[in-house]
Amino acid sequence: MDDDQTVPVSAIEHYSYCPRQCALIHVEQCWAENLLTTRGRLGHERVDAGHASTEGTVRTVRSMIIWSDRLGLNGKADVVEFHASGPRPVEYKVGRKHGEHAELQLCAQAMCLEEMLKVPVPEGDLFFRGSRTRHSVVFTYQLRRHTEDVIGEVRSALSEPGPLPPVAAPELCANCSLDDACMSSVVRDRHRLRGLQGSLFVPLEPGSDA
Repeated sequence: MDDDQTVPVSAIEHYSYCPRQCALIHVEQCWAENLLTTRGRLGHERVDAGHASTEGTVRTVRSMIIWSDRLGLNGKADVVEFHASGPRPVEYKVGRKHGEHAELQLCAQAMCLEEMLKVPVPEGDLFFRGSRTRHSVVFTYQLRRHTEDVIGEVRSALSEPGPLPPVAAPELCANCSLDDACMSSVVRDRHRLRGLQGSLFVPLEPGSDA
């Protein structure tokens, strides 16, 4: 990996949620399932299995490959709706509420579409399966700049991997499928971590079996 490392669009949400989680997934190639990730995977499989369709004047393309040479991004958009006014990305989520993490990923998709299609993409939607509702996201100047900043941080993290970042938000660990691999409860307790690290380097007594 180097400074020209292409950033997966999915890594943006992972990094915003927790840089340690992002490193485990995209550097260590670590993955595990729990109830939440299984629901998300099954939900996305249903979206990915769908075909392009037209309803009225709206053309819907599912699982659309997207990229940006300017931002060094590639990935896939769950759904892109082509309205008379222009394209509109729609990101599917399993839960019932949204946060900044998903908005950053959606904004990155919009900027990819703008570069690919040479048209403005001012808005998109987050669709929540749990509540069957849409949340409209306006891609403001501030959100675009923040998204580009995060993309730069992700690229640095992927290009120059080192020790895993610290746990960002302990309150999020309970719902993370990678908590066992992350060992968040251990790394958050400095005294316990120091004791475990020390036990790895206890010298053998002379004459003991290796």
